[in-house]
Amino acid sequence: MKPRFLNKLSFKLFFSTLILLVGFLTLHTYFMVHNLQKDITRLYMQTAYNISDLIKYSTRYSMLHNKREDIYETIKAISNEQGVKRIRIYNKQGVITYSTDSTEVNKTVDMDAEACNVCHDKSSRQYVSSPRDSIRIFESEGKERILGLVNPIKNDRDCYTAECHAHNSRNKLLGVLDVMVSMKDAENTVIQNQKYTIYSSFIITVIMSGFAGLFILYLVNKPLKNLQKGITELGKGNWNYRILVRSRSELGEIAREFNEMSRQLAQAYNEIKDWSDNLNVKVEEKTKELKNIYEQVVQMEKLASLGKLSATVAHELNNPLEGILTYSKLISKKLKGRDDDPAIEKINNYLTLIIDESSRCGNIVKDLLLFSHRSEDQFTNNDLVDIIEKCALLINHHLEIHNIKLKKNYDLNSLIITCNPQKIQQAIISLLINSIEAMSNRGGTITIELTHDGVNAILRIKDEGYGIDEKDIPYIFEPFFTTKEAAKGTGLGLSIVYGIISSHKGNIEVESTSDMGTTFKLTLPLTI
Repeated sequence: MKPRFLNKLSFKLFFSTLILLVGFLTLHTYFMVHNLQKDITRLYMQTAYNISDLIKYSTRYSMLHNKREDIYETIKAISNEQGVKRIRIYNKQGVITYSTDSTEVNKTVDMDAEACNVCHDKSSRQYVSSPRDSIRIFESEGKERILGLVNPIKNDRDCYTAECHAHNSRNKLLGVLDVMVSMKDAENTVIQNQKYTIYSSFIITVIMSGFAGLFILYLVNKPLKNLQKGITELGKGNWNYRILVRSRSELGEIAREFNEMSRQLAQAYNEIKDWSDNLNVKVEEKTKELKNIYEQVVQMEKLASLGKLSATVAHELNNPLEGILTYSKLISKKLKGRDDDPAIEKINNYLTLIIDESSRCGNIVKDLLLFSHRSEDQFTNNDLVDIIEKCALLINHHLEIHNIKLKKNYDLNSLIITCNPQKIQQAIISLLINSIEAMSNRGGTITIELTHDGVNAILRIKDEGYGIDEKDIPYIFEPFFTTKEAAKGTGLGLSIVYGIISSHKGNIEVESTSDMGTTFKLTLPLTI
């Protein structure tokens, strides 16, 4: 079983911080030492180049005048400089003609060695005009690292034109200057810096870990203990327990949320207690709510079932009705101009009656088809204000005929809803036509009000008609229910409106009615 402190969040946080810090400082130390080593090696390489060029330029005059003693003395003086390990010169055949180590003079070097491949093609042993990397690093017999630089001595023009020179112009290479520099001081510098970096990283790790531990202890561990104690008290049923909050950090916010949760739990507990004390009253209220919901579900089921039946009936009746109407009009047209015969006149009257009744049946079938239409609506984001303005334009002629004014009582420039704009337009126009018909004999004003509560758009259509009888209100959205004369309505208008608004997850209701007018209230969800 693991020790208990290993499961604590504060320990895990501290341990993770420590591991992250150690890992970061380790990588930092590695790359720092690695880069330092590269920089020092590069510096030694440049030093070797400088020494090699210094030897070539300082002995050039002596070489042109064949003053060998001066050349050797110059090289010997330079070899005494600190860090210079060995300097030697060998000709193009690989014979060492001069060396600060006298034991290797006149010896022949290995032409296949890595250093010789710098200036010679390994396969042909021919001199190449563009030497490759002329630096090599190796260990001496005393395990000391040495940096060697091979610098070719070329046969320049002033060399092969000198009187003392024995080589002709075809020879590209006269010999090679080989300079070896000890890297002992460089390695010591790298080791010292490595130790310093490791020690400083260790000290930084200890200091930062200590600060991290104190930070976690006072700013994380202590608030977490207070939260744990609060949860324990809450579990015991102490709803009035509150955590003392001083911090404005995330943990302080959590503590404030905990206090708010405690308050809400206490409130909920009191409400539950109140519910238990007043259960009968609450049951009656909920029963009433469920009854209303049940009535809505029954209404929707009726509409769905009747929609299927209506679709079938409408399709079956539509074709015969179209035939009756077409042939009646055709016969009526054939009999025109023969009104002198009383029998023909009577037949024309009968045909007119058949045409009117067939047209009325056709309108009923059309309403049935609209009522039963249940295809998937194509919803898009639309401006409800624009839809209302278009509806007002479309019914303007009806308003003028019936001497009715339309008042738009809203100051909104835009109100976006997700809908099928044609269906919403159809619903609004249907309500406006109903209002016009309710006011056809008295005139007046129809008012459109548009507001919102941040979640829903709220549309009210108010008329100054004769109102709806209270006993009819529960049935006005049912199919085929109408208070109009039999020849003037099918009772499907408000049912279609109800179906459209429901399909948009909205609601429609009669907000108020009297002999001074009726107000329909439509609620549609706003686009979030």
